[in-house]
Amino acid sequence: MIGATAPGRLRHYSGGPLELKVGYCRGTRIGDMVAISGSTALKDGQVVGVNDAAAQTRQTLQTITEALEALGSSIDDVYRYRVFITRVEDGDAVFGVLSEFFGAVHPTATLVVIAALVHPDLVVEIEADAIVGSASPLPIRP
Repeated sequence: MIGATAPGRLRHYSGGPLELKVGYCRGTRIGDMVAISGSTALKDGQVVGVNDAAAQTRQTLQTITEALEALGSSIDDVYRYRVFITRVEDGDAVFGVLSEFFGAVHPTATLVVIAALVHPDLVVEIEADAIVGSASPLPIRP
């Protein structure tokens, strides 16, 4: 669902249970800039991939991809993302899925280990920023 509440500002709502309750949207586009809120593996009120960091990362990135596309962008336009995980031992599983989505894009990235997320079964949260139409092939490395 897309809503425009100010000139030049588009918002995308994914239907997450906290969006309207807390007062945020999944993504906002202003001009060519797109910001995607911290997203998790909650889908239809249920956690996808309980105790499976790879499955949660994949679902989270699918939610982010859907939001980007709804706002006229794509995963290839992402120039920066931030990942929050609750268990350091999940790093390799998360890295593998991140590579599937961003392996050809190479945005800047941050990964932080934190104590907990909003639901006890969630182990991954990701937020992203993109510039619409900025996707380009990687330069050839020497």
